[in-house]
Amino acid sequence: MIKVTIHEDACKSCGLCVRACPKDVLAISKRLNTKGYYAVEVAHPEACIACASCAKTCPDVAIEIEK
Repeated sequence: MIKVTIHEDACKSCGLCVRACPKDVLAISKRLNTKGYYAVEVAHPEACIACASCAKTCPDVAIEIEK
């Protein structure tokens, strides 16, 4: 099983991870984080292939992928 963890308070909603994901696993949330950004959320966890493109692309190191 693959686990995708988003550290919401570290996310500034740049969207780079959303664009980098080949399986559309991530999406911009409608909830604000503590810093006032719409953090990324895991919209389709079952589609994740653990390529870690999202984590590699995130400039804030706000994403972790675990197998």
